[in-house]
Amino acid sequence: MNLQHNVSLKDYNTFGISAKAESFVSVTTEDELKEALSSTIDSTPFILGGGSNMLLKTDLSGLIIHIALKGIEVFDENADYIWLKVAAGENWHEFVMHCVNLGYGGVENLALIPGNVGTSPVQNIGAYGIELKDTFFSCTAIHRETLAKKTFSLSACKFGYRDSIFKNEAKDAYIITSVTFKLSKTNHKLHTEYGAIQDILKEQAITNPGIKDIAEAVIAIRSSKLPDPAVLGNSGSFFKNPVISKTEFLKLQQTHPEIPFYTVNDEFIKVPAGWLIEQAGFKGKRFGDAGVHCKQALVLVNYDNATGAEIWDLAIRIQQEVQQLFNITIQPEVNIIEDRTI
Repeated sequence: MNLQHNVSLKDYNTFGISAKAESFVSVTTEDELKEALSSTIDSTPFILGGGSNMLLKTDLSGLIIHIALKGIEVFDENADYIWLKVAAGENWHEFVMHCVNLGYGGVENLALIPGNVGTSPVQNIGAYGIELKDTFFSCTAIHRETLAKKTFSLSACKFGYRDSIFKNEAKDAYIITSVTFKLSKTNHKLHTEYGAIQDILKEQAITNPGIKDIAEAVIAIRSSKLPDPAVLGNSGSFFKNPVISKTEFLKLQQTHPEIPFYTVNDEFIKVPAGWLIEQAGFKGKRFGDAGVHCKQALVLVNYDNATGAEIWDLAIRIQQEVQQLFNITIQPEVNIIEDRTI
């Protein structure tokens, strides 16, 4: 186990926050992970994946374990489907393109989402009409304390909107080491209902799109709206789209008839958080090195050397203004990480 001390985490989080880790180790196998977990250095280490869905508010004391397990293997296969077992440390977008290039369908709408495969079930990542749960088959995880290995089925994960068992009753109990996906080989179920995807397909005169066409359309959309974390530090969508009652929405629509929305069911309506933030006047605004992206108000950015605390202060300010204007509470989609001793 190659243990390091006083390590900068700037290259390990997509916000590019220069927080420090008191102790740090990168593990590439389940045995290394178990060794790190069973060490006497820290009884409750912090687990770091792709660093894409987190904001580091402070330096971190204790041990940080970076999950760097790699590998993609065929778990099962028949004429119509293939099951791929993917190690937790694999880059999510690279995995998506691996599937697309081999003709395996189901994850193409999730192209260019930052982060690693291992953290994708935690958030039940989703975009452009599909969610991780739509192709999820199972995942394996190591219990932090007992070191026992457990397999979680689709139903056991209790997936919801940007939610799972790993954010609730199993939070901080397990570390995901691999995820198995069920992907189509033929008769792909394509999701082109989002207007932005339709627009690009129309521009390119594609009337019978395949999974590669959809992936390329999604990449084009995300690239035009969202900043590249390698160029401008960010964690993608910072806030969840709030879901409110139909009664609340109809009342809000009376004063804001132009408000966009998505119908969840007969009782609830989803409102785009980006629109609420833009109406509150934050789109494109910069406060020191922390700011709101000029093309997508849902994305908070680190222009250079903003601290996690400065970005969090901006997030709170946005929450308060949206609450005051619309009486809607918007919640962070990213995980807010601060030292456990604070």
